[in-house]
Amino acid sequence: MIDQEKRAADNKRLAWKLMWVVAGAVLFAFALVPLYNVFCDLTGLNGKTEGLPAAVQKTMKVDESRWVTVEFTSSVMPGLAWNFYPTQTSMKVRPGQIMLATFEAKNMTNETVVGQAIPSVSPSQATFHFKKIECFCFERQELKAGESKEMPLRFYVSPDLPKDIRTVTLSYAFFHAVPTEN
Repeated sequence: MIDQEKRAADNKRLAWKLMWVVAGAVLFAFALVPLYNVFCDLTGLNGKTEGLPAAVQKTMKVDESRWVTVEFTSSVMPGLAWNFYPTQTSMKVRPGQIMLATFEAKNMTNETVVGQAIPSVSPSQATFHFKKIECFCFERQELKAGESKEMPLRFYVSPDLPKDIRTVTLSYAFFHAVPTEN
């Protein structure tokens, strides 16, 4: 009888420990996105780049001695019924020159849908040298049923980009996003 009581108490203790592990895993999963964003902001990995202050942009010199080809690609992740594509597949830019590219998105559903674009820059050495000044990826995008939207991207490639890098690819993946409450 004492053995059964001890086994029941041990099982109950084990069940509580397992519930705490599950609760910890759920909390960790919710904390993962903000932690990932902080990590990417600190390291510049996964194509997350920051624009420079306006005063620095005005004093930046354009490197007239070379061209860099910037290629644009896009994808839409499962669960987001949008068409999304760059209006140009590539452009030649001078490092330090501020450029404008546009992307087109269309909601193919009969309801309002919110999406979030996540950028990625390759090769990885170019991540620190690709600067977005204005980008639709900075905020969630809401499209009403059947709505199309042109989305601007204002950027420049830093003159400090290593000279052996002649092509930079900017990829955007659009994900379904949960609308925020105002």
